[in-house]
Amino acid sequence: MGKKLKGSQIIIESLKKEGVEVIFGYPGGSVIPFFDSLYGDKAIKFYLPRHEQGAVHMADGYARSTGKVGVCVATSGPGATNLTTGIATAYMDSIPLVAITGQVKTSLIGNDAFQEADVIGVTRSISKHNYLVKDIKDLAQTIKEAFYLASTGRPGPVVIDLPVDVQMQEAEFEYPEKVNLRSYKPTLFGHPGQIKKALKFIYKAKKPVVIAGGGIITSRANKEATEFAKKINAPVTATLMGLGGFPARDQLYLGMPGMHGTVYANMAITEADLLISIGCRFDDRITGKVKGFAPEAKIIHIDIDPTSISKNIKVDVPIVGDAKNVLGQLTQEIDKKNLPQISSWHKKIKAWKSKYPLTYNKGKKDRIMPQYIIEEICRQTKGKAIIATEVGQNQMWAAQFYKFNQPHHFLSSGGLGTMGYGFPAAIGAKVANPKKEVVVIAGDGSFQMNIQELATLTTYGIAVKVIILNNNCLGMVRQWQEIFYQRRYSATPLKNPDFVKVAQGYGVKGLRVKKKSSVKKAIKEILESKESVVADFWIEEEENVFPMVPAGEAINRMIGGMA
Repeated sequence: MGKKLKGSQIIIESLKKEGVEVIFGYPGGSVIPFFDSLYGDKAIKFYLPRHEQGAVHMADGYARSTGKVGVCVATSGPGATNLTTGIATAYMDSIPLVAITGQVKTSLIGNDAFQEADVIGVTRSISKHNYLVKDIKDLAQTIKEAFYLASTGRPGPVVIDLPVDVQMQEAEFEYPEKVNLRSYKPTLFGHPGQIKKALKFIYKAKKPVVIAGGGIITSRANKEATEFAKKINAPVTATLMGLGGFPARDQLYLGMPGMHGTVYANMAITEADLLISIGCRFDDRITGKVKGFAPEAKIIHIDIDPTSISKNIKVDVPIVGDAKNVLGQLTQEIDKKNLPQISSWHKKIKAWKSKYPLTYNKGKKDRIMPQYIIEEICRQTKGKAIIATEVGQNQMWAAQFYKFNQPHHFLSSGGLGTMGYGFPAAIGAKVANPKKEVVVIAGDGSFQMNIQELATLTTYGIAVKVIILNNNCLGMVRQWQEIFYQRRYSATPLKNPDFVKVAQGYGVKGLRVKKKSSVKKAIKEILESKESVVADFWIEEEENVFPMVPAGEAINRMIGGMA
């Protein structure tokens, strides 16, 4: 029989059994027992942010940069509801996360008690699964299941709602070794029949394109994806979530597809006769007008989530399974003698790359172009830094101009598009990777969403480098207003604070850069600093993200080119 422990102690010991080393969270009345049990524990490091949303994004950044399950904790009511944006962010991007929330006493649930919220109801549609633990005897089993669900199949956030009285009750502690959920059995390997069908299409293809999605990062299949693409000699385009899943410096790489993708990636998809999609759910930012998406192509779709297949785009060969395993199956079965010659296809793509390079206006005197900043960061970090972005123009410029050659080095809110994500996510990534350079590419608007987390940097001595692309506006919305609303800039101009003084007020080094001639030296200073830095770069205010596919258009109907 196990030793008797309080519910709060069972939580801590269960987390240790799952290998949890770091927790991000914020205390409150309904989680005091948990924090009391955590007090003095040396096996788990706890980080206190200044807002619960910061905690969940930190846990998310920790998870994205490691592949491990991120853990966050908040109290009941507003504490729990402050987590929901981050939970939804993780859900949309399939990030493994366990969020533990306090709850009022079981006898008070449903009575509109102080700081009560229906956490199960609120998070049902934005989590992979959620639990309300009313019996302490179920607690250890629930935590075991939560981590299993969060990290297997298509990963995602799992919420555990814990009434305060359950945390204070006692029970014998025995942690289960295995989980057996009859209704949850992810398919890990592709069906042999589907593998054979896919091979037939591959052997016939004269114009193949591989789409590397976030599933490649999740399943740690970057090596398998690279080997597969090279074996069939197919060009590769990576979605926003798939950046780093295929080396950006490889000759087969086409860059990102979709709304702000490269012209040559979008043209290749449009003219392809075969698309091989790996861990990509074909969201609207990738497809544009569905009827105009890859109209000539047969489509092979590899995904561990069967509900993602043919959800947005009808496919010809669905293969349900883990990307790493399925790619291994395909690569092993490919007979190179049966592959067609596609030199003319590569010649055409090379011509597109030459005619429509990803570029920008580099001749504006001493004005700072944001793309130049990102290129310089990439050059000085040799493409090896972990880059976290906020959402908007800064995000797209980072995706376009930083060359990601390895997985888990690009952290960005893709599906939900959460402003305020990047900065706290970078903190989580730095906690997980203390020896790696972690850089935030932020907009002046989104950085202010969670600017209070500067206090977290100084409290724990975490060295994160923040690059603010400051154009005094909500840039992406302003861009749409410029192009589609005759420059009626409604609610997008910003009156920003002095970011240098704000940083200094929190005890963080701040600097400002106004001239292009100062960029290289400033970035060198930033990267060489052993401490956190907030750098305010005053960029060209009306610079836009191009190329751009207007909403509702096919992806080969792009506007803009050189800014």
